[in-house]
Amino acid sequence: MARYLIRRLISLIPTLLGVTFVIFLLMRLIPGDPAVAMLGEHAAKENVERIREQLGLNRPLFLDSDALDQGDYAGFFDSQYIRFLSRLGHGDLGKSIHRRMPIVDDLKLRFPATVELSMFAMLLAIIIGVPAGIVSAARRNSVWDGISMIGSLIGVSMPIFWLGLMEIMLFAVILNWLPIGGRLSHDVDLTVITNFYVIDSIITGNTPALLDTLKHLAMPTLALATIPMAIIARMTRSSMLDVLQADYIRTAHAKGLRERVVLSRHALKNAFLPVITIIGLQTGTLLAGAILTETIFAWPGIGKWIYDAILARDYPVVQGGTLLIALVFVFVNLLVDVSYAYLDPRIHYD
Repeated sequence: MARYLIRRLISLIPTLLGVTFVIFLLMRLIPGDPAVAMLGEHAAKENVERIREQLGLNRPLFLDSDALDQGDYAGFFDSQYIRFLSRLGHGDLGKSIHRRMPIVDDLKLRFPATVELSMFAMLLAIIIGVPAGIVSAARRNSVWDGISMIGSLIGVSMPIFWLGLMEIMLFAVILNWLPIGGRLSHDVDLTVITNFYVIDSIITGNTPALLDTLKHLAMPTLALATIPMAIIARMTRSSMLDVLQADYIRTAHAKGLRERVVLSRHALKNAFLPVITIIGLQTGTLLAGAILTETIFAWPGIGKWIYDAILARDYPVVQGGTLLIALVFVFVNLLVDVSYAYLDPRIHYD
């Protein structure tokens, strides 16, 4: 197992380097100039060039062939991408072009908000999706199976932005039950310790802040959970149907075991490996795909942050945020792979 983990961790290096290269290149292909975005379209050309020089945007993207022609071998590698990798090697993600604030400081504030939202969404998806898939498989072709599968189809097909707007219209505007957006109401005080507002409310014993935080989490959690909930339900049903046809399941029934025991102890345990894979993939997808949800509900997380940075052509922010999401994604997949050995003793990593 240790050798397998070391190999996987080493394989992360080229993966993350590839992510940095693709994001770096794609951001430069987007029309627009950060200097023009900062100064305005009618700014003087000399002012734009001065800002570009200060930000290093006038340097070559990857390699400086002119420097090589002049025999300047050190200058050949003095490019925007090499400088970015050099800072990254020292743990420095750079500063925001517009806010002039270190990206690491922004991540400390915004990443916990995205993680909190994603974890609540995934928890809701598992709580509803797994039982719905089990019931559908155990009662195949029944009314419950039909309801569950139709609900899954609607959930996976429904656009998040439309569902979010409908939630705001119903629960915030018409019924006035829930706040429209944000993480915490302005009139509620909370001592921030970890930047996870639910945890901070519990640690400080602040019940009003806890209730207010949960109210703010309700609508974005439901909107973000619909797609993974539907996918988990369908995968659970499919995997359970395969396992329920096995001989050891018929043997368990022949022994007179109750249906609940057969489903929970025998069928679900063996059918859960594909479901674990889907949960891991969807967890990484939630972290990367929360941009729409965070934008609609004004959730101050990493998705909204990256979205605003793309509009402003804030290259360092997009590169740093995307790299963090990629890092989380690959580590979640690694944890899923490792969990296989504990869920199924037949699996061994040599």
